[in-house]
Amino acid sequence: DFLFKFLVIGSAGTGKSCLLHQFIENKFKQDSNHTIGVEFGSRVVNVGGKTVKLQIWDTAGQERFRSVTRSYYRGAAGALLVYDITSRETYNSLAAWLTDARTLASPNIVVILCGNKKDLDPEREVTFLEASRFAQENELMFLETSALTGENVEEAFLKCARTILNKIDSGEAPTGLSGSGGQAQGSPGDQC
Repeated sequence: DFLFKFLVIGSAGTGKSCLLHQFIENKFKQDSNHTIGVEFGSRVVNVGGKTVKLQIWDTAGQERFRSVTRSYYRGAAGALLVYDITSRETYNSLAAWLTDARTLASPNIVVILCGNKKDLDPEREVTFLEASRFAQENELMFLETSALTGENVEEAFLKCARTILNKIDSGEAPTGLSGSGGQAQGSPGDQC
């Protein structure tokens, strides 16, 4: 019924590729290296009785790839904004990533904040409450996830997709999606 373009954004080392792998393959990616440029994955899900294909672009978090990855933001309907709960530095850079998403994709992009690596709770540097406040102040949904155990990974993608569908139903559809018979914005062929 629908095709939604999603982004997975955030600093290097936060587990973005592992979240994508867990969602697509339903298992943890043991040998994960830093993403060079952009990786792609897709999965068809059922959301509220509607079939939705999620086209997910996993972006490199390293600064040197920033100009390359920014070109992939266009037409995105949703984004997982990821930080590592054990790394204050990744949390501190969230505002810049969010600004990029809202500037380069759309001011209406649906964003869910994901505090990843929940399985490493004893090493936590960012409290749930602090991140929850950031999410509230920036009108984001928020979940803590674990790509290792799979906790809340599927829920993060589905919650984002559900919110986009609700916006479509209420007439405030973001860009980066298509319905029955419509053309998908930002299809893989027009990225260059």
